[in-house]
Amino acid sequence: MSATIKKSAQLRRELLRHLYSGFSLSLNELSKLTQKSLPIVTAVVNELITDEFVISDGLAPSSGGRRPSMFLLNPKKERYIVSVAVDQMVTRMVIYNLTHQIQLPLQVIEIDTYTDTDALEKLIAFIQLNLEKSAINPDHILGIGIGMPGFVNIEEGINYTIFPISEGENLRDYLSEKLNLPVFIDNDSSLIAMAELKFGKAKGKQDVMVINMGWGTGLGMIIDGKIFRGHSGFAGEFSHIPLSGSNQLCSCGKRGCLEVETSLLVMAKKAKAQVEAGVESSMKRLFLDGSKHDGDHFLEAARSGDPLAVSILADASFHLGKGVATLIHIMNPEKIVLSGRGAIAGKMFMPSIQQAINEFCIPRIAECTHIEVSEIANDAELLGAANMVMERSEFS
Repeated sequence: MSATIKKSAQLRRELLRHLYSGFSLSLNELSKLTQKSLPIVTAVVNELITDEFVISDGLAPSSGGRRPSMFLLNPKKERYIVSVAVDQMVTRMVIYNLTHQIQLPLQVIEIDTYTDTDALEKLIAFIQLNLEKSAINPDHILGIGIGMPGFVNIEEGINYTIFPISEGENLRDYLSEKLNLPVFIDNDSSLIAMAELKFGKAKGKQDVMVINMGWGTGLGMIIDGKIFRGHSGFAGEFSHIPLSGSNQLCSCGKRGCLEVETSLLVMAKKAKAQVEAGVESSMKRLFLDGSKHDGDHFLEAARSGDPLAVSILADASFHLGKGVATLIHIMNPEKIVLSGRGAIAGKMFMPSIQQAINEFCIPRIAECTHIEVSEIANDAELLGAANMVMERSEFS
């Protein structure tokens, strides 16, 4: 391949990625984003129109001058992205087209990724079953993006925490071989942060901390408008900051971790113990329903104002606020976004988090940081996993 053709292919991919996260953009906007001249961008956009990847979106709203033509990805182009969100207990999967429209409705399976020795094979079978159910031609699938907890090295395709495989193999290549499609993996909190950066509360911001409120407590770090991973790729282990006075052992094997006070698993466990001890709560009835995890029942009770659930949530939120105060002091972020599964009760977290910030944070520093609840929390990991595929795929 000649250098000219190679550069054209690179620009082609870059334009498609910007349109994926920007939705509708003008040629001038694409030129600025890619830092390529307007004539070169125009030529490649015309190629993409010929190949039916891109379509015209009419003219931009009038701002007093000549209205520029707008372009967006073609929703009818048969190219699809498989997005999988794995957490400690539940795995979800959807298939999107190029304009974020769902082609396969949300599919869910309970897999205990930390204790089930067959977890990886169950994950593969789950994805295979839903690929078959979708009836989508595999040649039209750009790839499979999978978010998962644990220490993930995205370049080497390894998860050092869950899904062990044979020595000498990496998880990404193993999954690609089993599923006969390109597979990309990343840490769940990093993908949630990416989703907030591209589509949510962090869009257009430079320095944002995104807290993943899930079965554990994760953190995705956005610095200078990019995901920050640290020297070894493991930055953001927020949940293992030793801020707890509890002697309870954390999943990491240490004591005193923030996670033993703030994770949904811990909150649900505390609630269930008190219900079994005779404390009156709507959760007594909810916990009898085995169709949902106890953590989901706990969140439902908290949102409904159940006194026991609210009390436990407030205590966890205060500990989380101590962690947030630490982040504010160290990182001085413009914004902190509460995202992930637990963010559906995010507004209920806020008073206790703010109380902890008032108590532990220097006011001059704290007043520079805004704390907001995600508007895409339920879909953030799935959106982040899909974006990962768009960032890393070859287009044909």
